[in-house]
Amino acid sequence: MIFSRSKSELPGADSALPGREGRQYQVGGTHLTLGNPVETQAPDGFGVAVFGLGCFWGEEKTFWEVPGVWSTSVGYAGGVTPNPTYEEVCTGRTGHAEVVRVIFDPAKVTYDDLLKVFWENHDPTQGMRQGNDRGTQYRSVILTTTPEQQAQAEASREAYQVRMTEAGYGEITTSILPLDKYYYAEDYHQQYLVKNPFGYCPLHATGVSYA
Repeated sequence: MIFSRSKSELPGADSALPGREGRQYQVGGTHLTLGNPVETQAPDGFGVAVFGLGCFWGEEKTFWEVPGVWSTSVGYAGGVTPNPTYEEVCTGRTGHAEVVRVIFDPAKVTYDDLLKVFWENHDPTQGMRQGNDRGTQYRSVILTTTPEQQAQAEASREAYQVRMTEAGYGEITTSILPLDKYYYAEDYHQQYLVKNPFGYCPLHATGVSYA
């Protein structure tokens, strides 16, 4: 039955929640730390990167602190259900991961620099979890926005696997695939650790260097 399936199994189109045609909530207007728009297209010449590496509250902060990052937002991607809510994502029946969308200036920070941040700030060998956060929404995933990103991300996974193996870790479970649709999360999730400076969202870095 649909309601008894594990939250650690990705749903198919036949078992995912149906979602809806339009978004039912607002997204914040201005980034509380960077001062640029949250819900926006990238300026001309800028890049967009999307990463899932566990609870998105802490991971958004990890990326907005990187010099050259112009704006960040948190949202849902990689799944089936259109315009999901946070509560729906938490059921495991949307297929979406919690992700961070990063708009960056490639003259100041490269995509490879962001890949380094991604790999070094979580444990990519844990499958459908990060630490005590369990379920498909916490899986490790890179959603690429260009063919060049896809090639770079795949090469970085191979290189980092060597490092992880040397450090005694198992197989990297990170999936790497082109971004289909990105759904912004609710306003209260955006820059959560600014609004809630004592909020709980642990990082799960392994200490293994990317390069």
